[in-house]
Amino acid sequence: MNRKIKYTLLVFITLVSVFGTSCKKWLDLKPQDGLIRDEYWQTKEQLDAAVMGCYASLLGGSTTPLAKYLFIWGELRADMVVPGLEISSDDDESKLSGLLRDEFDIMRTQIASTNTLVNWEAVYKTINYCNTVIKFAPEVLNKDKTLTQTALNSYLAEAHALRGLMYFYLLRSFGEVPLKLEPTYNDSQIGAIAKNSQQEVYQQVIKDLLFGSENGQVTYGSMAEDRGRMTKFSAYTALADAYLWNEEYQKSIDACNKVIESGKYRLLPNGTQQTDYYNTVYLNGNSVEGIFEFQFDNQKLNPFAPMFGITGREFRAADWIAEGGLFGTDLANLNNKDIRGNGTSMFEANSAICKFTNFRTAATSFTHWFVYRYSDVLLMKAEALTWLAPGNSANGSQAIELVGRIRAARNAQTFVADKFIEIPDPALTANVSQYVFEERAREFAFEGKRWYDILRNAKRNNYANEKLLIDIVSASAQPSKQQTVINKYRDHRSHYFPIYSYELQTNNALVQNPFYQ
Repeated sequence: MNRKIKYTLLVFITLVSVFGTSCKKWLDLKPQDGLIRDEYWQTKEQLDAAVMGCYASLLGGSTTPLAKYLFIWGELRADMVVPGLEISSDDDESKLSGLLRDEFDIMRTQIASTNTLVNWEAVYKTINYCNTVIKFAPEVLNKDKTLTQTALNSYLAEAHALRGLMYFYLLRSFGEVPLKLEPTYNDSQIGAIAKNSQQEVYQQVIKDLLFGSENGQVTYGSMAEDRGRMTKFSAYTALADAYLWNEEYQKSIDACNKVIESGKYRLLPNGTQQTDYYNTVYLNGNSVEGIFEFQFDNQKLNPFAPMFGITGREFRAADWIAEGGLFGTDLANLNNKDIRGNGTSMFEANSAICKFTNFRTAATSFTHWFVYRYSDVLLMKAEALTWLAPGNSANGSQAIELVGRIRAARNAQTFVADKFIEIPDPALTANVSQYVFEERAREFAFEGKRWYDILRNAKRNNYANEKLLIDIVSASAQPSKQQTVINKYRDHRSHYFPIYSYELQTNNALVQNPFYQ
């Protein structure tokens, strides 16, 4: 692995000592007064280390690592993940405590502001590292004459793009959040700050990602760095995602095309064997299919062993997935299978999620967290084409062709959940949209995308497809609570998390999200 990626943990430890002394205020991020301004921002090497610290912060979290939050926020309210423990009665529920209780409450739509898993601290810590780089990096240009304006802009592009990505997660998870764009580097910088509207947060996401895409590096010289840092094309990928969320379809297509036309990414060839696919894309990471990944390694393990491991695992695949309802089967030849299914995403025999833990032990659990892969770009473009001009068969045909590329590369099955998957009529927009949506479930199983995919498709055109969300959450609900869950999710304000109670206590400018007031 490349030097810069290898040393992120060391850089992180160094920067925590510079930026991270605790303070009992809402962001909990106060660095030591004066150290940053007077002693740190002198050379391009220090600037480089500060940028590396932004990425290192992605691997941590005060109590719960950021990658675990992103899995929980993107999966637990959807339909593909269930508790690792068998919960069949109120007596079983009474045995839950702490983190397991918080996880279970999210899955059962019993989310309160005291739930520790709606704590956004880990995201804002990364934002604060990015803010610090954006604020102080320009000073290095005057102090180190070997630093060029172009090089400075590329460092700033990384910080902007990463900050934009972090705010995009907050936008989709909480709706309205505070926009903190100045670094917290002394007591005077920490104070009450109110929430911004969803539109204001969205505009900042776009602004940051545009800066990243316009000024970012094309390559850092190695596959590992290109997948572990924000390049021009990873910024374009996040930008395409944000435009898709906001129903700006032509802009999303244009951003996807920038990535596609770069020629830097591709699907593994048709006919790739399952073991080769799993090892290349997931076990080893940094593949030709990867675009942006959290770079865990043997110096910084990921949180996935206890989450998905056989002993004491927290989560498992829902029964309908383990029983063939997602990836399907070839009844005539059981060896002919979707290479994303049994043995890659989960094990059918025990419903264990294995995408991040297969061939790993607790001591070697450093599979990456996959934020974006090339297939995401193809499927985002397909979705945007579908809705660019509803009813346009030419666009529908292009969308179907993009999905077909992925299905061919993954040996996707045509018989799934007791029915044959048929290629839809390209002029029937709703059918093409469902075709894309279902393929995303197979392609990104357990990668923290399912809830966002459901919500994006449901809220399109002022919640014209609300039924999609209601059907999914009601099917996952306990029978005795199904109607309660349906009534709750018909209130669109419930689709976002509450603000964590600690934040309300320490920031008196914050107001709880409306559904939870």
